Amino acid sequence: MQRNQDIAAEIDPERRPPRGSTLAAKRAFDIVVATGGMLVFAPFLAAIALAVKLDSPGPIFFRQERVGLGGARFRIFKFRTMKSSDCGKGLPLTVSNDNRITRLGAILRASKLDEIPQLINVIKGDMSLVGPRPEVPSLMQYYSSDQRDLILSVKPGITDYASLLFRNENELLDAAKDPIEAYRSEIMPVKFRHYARYLSEMSVRNDIRIILATCLLLLTGRLPASVGAAKAEGGLAKFGTS
Repeated sequence: MQRNQDIAAEIDPERRPPRGSTLAAKRAFDIVVATGGMLVFAPFLAAIALAVKLDSPGPIFFRQERVGLGGARFRIFKFRTMKSSDCGKGLPLTVSNDNRITRLGAILRASKLDEIPQLINVIKGDMSLVGPRPEVPSLMQYYSSDQRDLILSVKPGITDYASLLFRNENELLDAAKDPIEAYRSEIMPVKFRHYARYLSEMSVRNDIRIILATCLLLLTGRLPASVGAAKAEGGLAKFGTS
């Protein structure tokens, strides 16, 4: 775990927690956007839910325990992308050629449409629209205690700087002999730097910028330079990103 401990040393000891006014404004923004999104896209979400049901036997949603604010556990909502009999089995990470993934699931994952039901988690208060991605408990343990304290000081999000950079994370793990070790030693330290950066810049205005960048990336495949998501990239070059 040495590399993760080295990253922990980069935490600013003078870092202050987010202001209450910032958190209140962020929560109000989350509720308005998430509720509006659920209402506007309800027919589209219903169509995806029907497609999931017709594509393979099993539930519409995939529920998995994740670690949230202050270490509280919650169950995340995603459209199911795996065969029902394989859900919850195998590695906690998924590579792009994983034979557990259904035909429709591959499309939903590539387009990130499987993530939309997390708007439910946002409305419930488990998550925010923007913030560090919630990890499963078995992976969260690889962070140092200082890293965990920082990451879990805010609600996890649907998107953030690290999500933009590691949009093809499954493909990056394909070539790894040990995907878990590659994720722990190579990807998690880079993600942490971006989590720390987001926390230092947290505001509703910045959340809007990240959300717009996410939408543009999904629609065009291009990451706008204006969002500055390549800052603190340290080591991303080996993954073919910039």
